[in-house]
Amino acid sequence: MNQELNIPWDNGSLTALLDEAEHPSAFLILAHGAGAGKDHDFMSGYARAIAQKGISVLRFNFPSMDAGKKFPDRAPTAIAVWKQVREWAGANLSGGLPVFAAGKSFGGRMASMAVADGLDTRSLIFLGYPLHAPKKEDKLRDEHLYPLQVPMLFLEGTRDPFANREIMTQVVSGLNRDSELLWFEGGDHSFKVARSGRTVSEDGAGLAEATADFIRRRLSTH
Repeated sequence: MNQELNIPWDNGSLTALLDEAEHPSAFLILAHGAGAGKDHDFMSGYARAIAQKGISVLRFNFPSMDAGKKFPDRAPTAIAVWKQVREWAGANLSGGLPVFAAGKSFGGRMASMAVADGLDTRSLIFLGYPLHAPKKEDKLRDEHLYPLQVPMLFLEGTRDPFANREIMTQVVSGLNRDSELLWFEGGDHSFKVARSGRTVSEDGAGLAEATADFIRRRLSTH
């Protein structure tokens, strides 16, 4: 069961959903990708499956998504939104639990840029990090990742046109020693596997175990 929320932003608010775990050990803030918002079946499947594993999940919409715009917010706005959501959740929702940050594609990339700009999170979890645009492996979006000291988990599909496998492996090997890369065989940028018979919701839920395992291990190191 999820709870609809409004998070103060600018002169209005952002829509959000809280999937609360029964006895939570951690609190995960989840951002959507460029093309679909917090209510998308992938996001719902992932958030509900995480909550069933004892981790409460807050998913929110960026302003452009709430406004029904075709293109995502620019980085300065998205970074400011991440910071506001993190601060508000810490003050009103997380109940002192360790806070983690996750995002699908654009949402994860913006989370990492927010961490580079001072966002406080125990770890970063990427659901399909968009390392480069399709067929543009010469223009990587990796520079800001190298100085980051928080543990990072990259969940990637082997058929993702936004993440060349060889280059992604090389990038993650150059990050801090608590960074991990996990490949999902046959998955595209949305972790869809051809002829798998899975629903979009099940594609999202399929990432929950790896996420929960990573979060549990981060909790045990503190």
